[in-house]
Amino acid sequence: MEGNLVIVESPAKAKTIQKFLGEGFVVKSSFGHIRDLQDKNLSIDIEGGFIPEYVIPAAKKKVVAELKAAAQNAKTVWLASDEDREGEAISWHLAQTLGLDTGSTHRIVFHEITKDAILNAIQNPRSIDMGLVNAQQARRVLDRLVGFELSPVLWRKIQRGLSAGRVQSVALRLVVDREREIAAFVPETYYKVDGNFVASGNKVKGTLDTRFKGIEDAMKFLEDSKGASYSIKSIDRKEGTRMPAAPFTTSTLQQEAAQKLRFPVSVTMRVAQSLYERGLITYMRTDSTNLSSLAIGTAKQYINENFGPEYHHARQFKTHSKGAQEAHEAIRPTYISNTGIEGTAQEQKLYSLIWRRTVASQMAEAKVMNTSIKVASDKRPELFGVQATQILFDGFMKLYTSEDTQEDAVLPEMHIGDKLECKGINADCKYTQPVSRFSEGSLVKKLEELGIGRPSTYAPTINTLTTGRGYIIKGDKEGQKVQVRNLALKGGEITESSKTETIGAEKGRLIPQDIGMMVTDYLTANFSDIMDYDFTANVEKDFDSIAEGELEWQSVISKFYSPFHNKVQESIQDKQYSHLERTIGTDPETGEVLIARFGQFGPYVQKGDGPGKVCASLGKGQLIESITLEEALRLFQLPRTVGEYDGISVIALKGRYGPYLRYGEKNISLPRGIDPLGITIEQCVTLIEETKSKDSQVALIKEFAGRDIQVINGRYGPYIKHAGNNYKIPRGTDAAALTEAECQKIIDSAPAPSAGKTRRFSKKR
Repeated sequence: MEGNLVIVESPAKAKTIQKFLGEGFVVKSSFGHIRDLQDKNLSIDIEGGFIPEYVIPAAKKKVVAELKAAAQNAKTVWLASDEDREGEAISWHLAQTLGLDTGSTHRIVFHEITKDAILNAIQNPRSIDMGLVNAQQARRVLDRLVGFELSPVLWRKIQRGLSAGRVQSVALRLVVDREREIAAFVPETYYKVDGNFVASGNKVKGTLDTRFKGIEDAMKFLEDSKGASYSIKSIDRKEGTRMPAAPFTTSTLQQEAAQKLRFPVSVTMRVAQSLYERGLITYMRTDSTNLSSLAIGTAKQYINENFGPEYHHARQFKTHSKGAQEAHEAIRPTYISNTGIEGTAQEQKLYSLIWRRTVASQMAEAKVMNTSIKVASDKRPELFGVQATQILFDGFMKLYTSEDTQEDAVLPEMHIGDKLECKGINADCKYTQPVSRFSEGSLVKKLEELGIGRPSTYAPTINTLTTGRGYIIKGDKEGQKVQVRNLALKGGEITESSKTETIGAEKGRLIPQDIGMMVTDYLTANFSDIMDYDFTANVEKDFDSIAEGELEWQSVISKFYSPFHNKVQESIQDKQYSHLERTIGTDPETGEVLIARFGQFGPYVQKGDGPGKVCASLGKGQLIESITLEEALRLFQLPRTVGEYDGISVIALKGRYGPYLRYGEKNISLPRGIDPLGITIEQCVTLIEETKSKDSQVALIKEFAGRDIQVINGRYGPYIKHAGNNYKIPRGTDAAALTEAECQKIIDSAPAPSAGKTRRFSKKR
C-alpha cells in the first residue's frame, strides 16, 4: 500500500507501530490533544447551546501544520488514537482540524500494540463514534462550567488562587470528612489477653475471647488464673477455598501498586503508559476484567508447562465496577511468555505485578484447612481461641498473594479433652483505633465504590489536591506517645511493667490542610448538589447514557447549568465570607487569649491583642480546628536559645519555610523530623560543622587585588567574582591559568547582573 498516514497520540507509540506496518505507512504523533478550550476564557457558547469554542494552543500549531501537510499527501488517513472516550475525541478533533475527507479517513482501535492487533485493526476500520465524542465533550464542558464559575466564588469568599472542580471537590470532601471522623474519635483503653501453651511439645498461642476495659479487671482475671488447668473444649475444622483476584482494571492496578510497590497513583499511570506504548501490556485505561480467548489460551499453556495441569483453571471475570464503560480487556501482558522485561526498575516491578496477577487469575483456587480451637480454664468462664490455617493445595498462591495473606503455624495433632500446659499469660494495654486516613490507593478505591469520576481521572485529581492547590498533603502522622501498664502471669506470680505505646501513627496518608477544610465547608454549605456523592455519581451515569446514544449531551448540561448558575450569582452577591477562626484558650501564665486564624500566609495562632500581640505559624500537620492549647503555647517558645558553641549563641527558630538554626550570621535549615523545641546543643554542633565542611569546598584559586577580581572554586565549579557579582567561566577553561585580561574579557562579555544580586549557578542532579 502507498500513501497511508497513521496518526497516534504519542511518539513512543508511533515508533513501535511503525516497526509493525513497515513501508507504505507513515506513522506520526499528535502528542495528545491538538485543540482544547482556551485557558483563560470560558470558551463555551452558553446561549448557543453550550457549544465549545476550541482553539489550537500555540505549542501545537507546528504539530498541526505538519499533520495537515502529511494528510494532504496521503491517500488514506488512519486515526489510531486510544480506544477510550478521550481517544475518540482526539480522533474527532483531528478530523475536524485537519479537514479530513470522510471517504479516505478510517478510525482504527486496538487494546494492545502488537503486530497482529495492528494489522487486525487496519482490516477492520470503523467511523468515529460520536456517542463517545459527545460523552467526552459533555464531561469537558461540565467540568469547565463548574471550575470556571465556582473558582471566582472561592476567590471572593475565601482567598485568591483557589479552585474547585466537580470530581476534585468531592474527593477533597472525602478526605476532610475522614479527618473529622478521626478527630472526633475518643480512644479507649482495653486489655488484650494472650495465653502461651504447650501441646505435645509444641508452642501454641491463644487469644482470650474477652477484652477487659481496665487494669483492675485484667488483674482480677490473672489472679483467678493462678494454678488453673487448661484443656481443649472444642475443635472446629473446615476446608475452605481461596479464589484468585481478577486481572487488573485501571483502579485495581492503582490500588495494588500503591499497596505492594508503594507507587503514587501518578507514577503507576506514567509507568503503565510507558509499558503500553512499548507494546508490553494492553491498554492501561479500562474498567473491564475480561481476558481475550488468546490470553486465556496462552496462560493455560504457560501454567500447564511450568506448574502442571492441576494448577490450571480457566475463568472469565465479570466486571462489577459501577458505571463501567468501554468493553475493553483487562490490563495484561501482551505476551504471557514474557515473564520479565528490560526497562527501569519501576517498569520491571509494575510489569511483574501485572504478569503475576494475570496468570494467577487463570490458576486453580487454593485449598486450605481452617482450624479453630477453644481452650477452657477450670477457674474462669472465658475461652482462649487458637486459630490456624494449613494450605492443602497452594494453587494460584504459588504465584500471587495479597499483602493481607498471613498463614498461621500448623497445629499439632490435638483432641477434645486434651490437657495443655500454660507457660504464661500476658495482659497488654491497648487503645481502640479510629478508621485510617486515606492513602492514595484507598481513596481511589472509595471513589470507584461511589462511582465518582473515572480511573483515568484519579491521578490528576489527587495531584491537583496535593501539589496543585495544597488542599491536602501526603505525609506521616507521628501519633501520640502514651505510657501503658502491662501485666503478666508466669510461674504463679503476677508482674507489672510500664511501656511507651504510640497511638494514631500513620505513614504515607492524605492529610487535609486548613485551606482544604475551609473550601469543603463553604462548598458543602452553599453548593450541596456539587458536593453530594450521589449527584456526582449520577452525572457519570448520564455520561454513560450519552456514550450509548440514549441522552443528548447538551440537554444534560442545560438541565444542570441553570440552577447551578443562579446559585453562583446568589453567592457572589451575598455578604457572607468564610473566615476560619477559633478561640483556643488562655495562657495560664499571662492570661492572654490564644486565637487560631487563617491569614494571607496560612494558618497561625495569635496571642493577646493590640500592639503587644504576637503571632506564630502552625506547624506541619497542625489544624486550626484541632490544635490544643498546649500545642499552641509551644509555638511561642521559639526563638529558643539552645546554647553556645565557640562563644557564639545557637538559636532555634521557625521561619516561613520551616525550622532552622541561627549561628552568628549563618542560617542552617533543620533536617526533617528534628523538632526545634527539642534539639540539643550536641545536634546543633553536628549541623554547624557539616555546614562549615560544605562551605570549605569554596576556595580561592587566584586573585588580582588591584582590580578586585577573584577566581574562586565554588561548590558547583570555578567562577569569577568581581565587584560583588559572580561570572560564569566558559566550560573547558583552565581556571587556574586565567590571566587578568582574560578574566576582564569574561566579565565584559557577560550580561550585566542586577545591582546587589548574585548570579546563581547550579549543576544538574
